[in-house]
Amino acid sequence: MLDRISQLYTEWKSLQPLKPEDQRRLDEKFRLEFNYNSNHIEGNTLTYGQTKLLLIFGTTEGVHELREYEEMKAHDVALKMIIEEAQDKERPLTENFIRTLNETILVRPFWKDAQTPDGQSTRMEVKVGEYKSRPNHVRTATDDIFHYASVEETPVMMKDLVNWYNAEIIKAELTPLEIASLLHYRYIRIHPFEDGNGRVARLLVNYVLFRYEYPMVIIQTKDKNNYLRTLNRCDVEVGLEPSQGVNASIGKIQPFIEYIGEQLVHSLDISIKAGKGESIEEEDDFEKQLTLLQRKLKRSEIERPSFNKEYYKEIMEQVYYPLAEKINESLILINKFFRKNEIFGGFSLKGDNGGYLRINPLVRDNDGYNSDHINSVSEVFFQYNSSNSLNPKLENLSIEIKVKITFKVDEYLIDCISSRKYNYGQYPTLEDLDGIIGQYKQEVLNKLDNAIK
Repeated sequence: MLDRISQLYTEWKSLQPLKPEDQRRLDEKFRLEFNYNSNHIEGNTLTYGQTKLLLIFGTTEGVHELREYEEMKAHDVALKMIIEEAQDKERPLTENFIRTLNETILVRPFWKDAQTPDGQSTRMEVKVGEYKSRPNHVRTATDDIFHYASVEETPVMMKDLVNWYNAEIIKAELTPLEIASLLHYRYIRIHPFEDGNGRVARLLVNYVLFRYEYPMVIIQTKDKNNYLRTLNRCDVEVGLEPSQGVNASIGKIQPFIEYIGEQLVHSLDISIKAGKGESIEEEDDFEKQLTLLQRKLKRSEIERPSFNKEYYKEIMEQVYYPLAEKINESLILINKFFRKNEIFGGFSLKGDNGGYLRINPLVRDNDGYNSDHINSVSEVFFQYNSSNSLNPKLENLSIEIKVKITFKVDEYLIDCISSRKYNYGQYPTLEDLDGIIGQYKQEVLNKLDNAIK
């Protein structure tokens, strides 16, 4: 197993860096698969398609508890956190970072059903980012009680776990696979939080792998029973006392190392295919894509919402003003090149005579919300201009950036550096807006660079 992983890893490294389009499709696949599966294992009911709509397109579908949508998005944030943290190889793992991961994925405190030590049903408040304040032992299928670390033991055991990991990294005697597997196993035997322990354990596995520049591993929800059964096999070998679990040796968790190793081989195979520009579609991907297309067809058969006053106000609030403010803030640095820098806006009216009214795109609650003309608006725009250069070499250069939002009957268009179309009730994400800003920044840099040449 280790030889096979070493061979694949060498091939994977030889393909670096990947073409941007290959890296993008690989990242998207792993991002969706990991967020969906790790949450689904713990009971989140969002489908793969709904997860993709939420994380990639920023829209929701279906009837689920708000918490499920929030936790899926929060888990995606935690994934980005471990990727960033792993890039700094000099930074040690800390208890604070692990608590932050738990706080992030659980979003906020909540109540859930529980049992008292004598078996009575009760309700308990789950606090996020804090070690457990009550026992969280579980009842097994044979009606026995499996004990995790006690409330009193947890802080000491977590400190020891982090110290062990950081020391092991320095010693470099174990492979990344062995360290990742043993960190997961020892952590899960502590079960330090009142909820979210499984998700944090799987995040920590990938934190280790990212640190060594391996692709991430994904425990599939369809393989949940095998995953848990493998952990249970290790429990029997290691011993059932918490103190035995948190001091488990590599030799006694071989089944789990082999299990994680199989997932790593699979991830390396997919990553190598991506690096070679080959298809990374798997057998069940075809079924997933058909399901997505089926939902898309159903949505297209349903009458889409039409333009009205409320949608207009939301578009102004969530798109027009934020985009104008961000562009103005982002381009303020180019003032040093020009004497004249201004931003202005306005909207056009429908009708035989049409019409045009000017508004200030940096001042909300002005004529942009005037209810007298909302139903007649055909488009709204803002424009950023810089001219009259301070440097003779740039005397013929001017910067002009225009963003226009056109209102159709059942959709609206954001006409900027690249045109984007949305149904009413759907809005660009913050990432979409940042992407637009980034494109304009690059355009300004290119114009300045060409003029200086």
